[in-house]
Amino acid sequence: MSKTVGATILIDCMERKVEEDVRQPLSSSEQVMSEVHLGCPPNHSGPHLSHFTISLPLPHENSTLRGNADAVGDISISASTSFDLDEDGDPILTRRKKSPSHHLVLTIQHNITSSIPKVGLQVWRAELVLADFVLHVMSMSSDFDKVVALELGAGTGLVGILLARAAKTVFITDHGDEVLENCDKNVDLNAEIFHGKASVHVRELDWKDSWPPQETDTSPSKGSWTQSETEELKKASLLLAADVIYSDDLTDAFFSILKKLMSDNPEKVLYLAMEKRYNFTLDDLDVVANGYSHFRSYLITEKADDARCNLLDSASEPFFVGEQIDLRCIPCYVRDYNRGNDVELWKIKLKS
Repeated sequence: MSKTVGATILIDCMERKVEEDVRQPLSSSEQVMSEVHLGCPPNHSGPHLSHFTISLPLPHENSTLRGNADAVGDISISASTSFDLDEDGDPILTRRKKSPSHHLVLTIQHNITSSIPKVGLQVWRAELVLADFVLHVMSMSSDFDKVVALELGAGTGLVGILLARAAKTVFITDHGDEVLENCDKNVDLNAEIFHGKASVHVRELDWKDSWPPQETDTSPSKGSWTQSETEELKKASLLLAADVIYSDDLTDAFFSILKKLMSDNPEKVLYLAMEKRYNFTLDDLDVVANGYSHFRSYLITEKADDARCNLLDSASEPFFVGEQIDLRCIPCYVRDYNRGNDVELWKIKLKS
């Protein structure tokens, strides 16, 4: 039976600012390890197939939840139930069997360790938290039904794969041939869980390149975009990202491409899951989460001071508004993992 094996991060490269372009090769010693290793054998390296079990509401519960968020469980025994009697004349009560669990299993190929440029080959904790959120919305409402969606920095593609159970079109994007090939493999492994008319595309999206990307209409190479796909992406209303905040350079590039993507109609919303990572710095002489602080510098929240809000009211440039989502309201649909205390989920919009 598969289980989550807790693991520590081997080095603190993910926590400190990456000065050089992370797309450049790093030394083999600069390896990082995620905390999520489902059923991995000891001392394993390289690709591994893990099976993630997803608990879902039973079909009748799902339809009830969509119509009534305060739905309660069924009464165990109905008033019309008849009983057999034992030799003393007492009723023999048959205990109701536990309802069969309704679940699906995702098969995800991922690495156990990787260099920083290839962290998309691993499964990270925030990815599973975002998966819980997507599953919760799909269980409680029809908000994600038939949407066009984009996953940024998708890594293994786990979240986008789950979204394809409801969405019309899902663009699963990342950077680097090896990451894209692994993601494409995972899409093929789980295609049977998509709803019948879902279109899922694994595409290259380098946040430091211009947008829209160079297009090709004939025989597109792996990960390249066609003109019809870029036009379809403009219709996207839902954006998703998980664990993409760990380098100030990449955070800057992320918000730069985000502003371009979210400027198109219709209005778009981004749900971003991230883990605050701490390290000791000589500048601060303290344990701080510098990457998180840089991320927050891009956002205005409802708790922003009045002076700043008034300044933004007259701003000529669009700005990002963020709202943190309470994870205590999101059940754990993905089994056998520990959320920890440092994962956050944000709802982000671009405002003019």
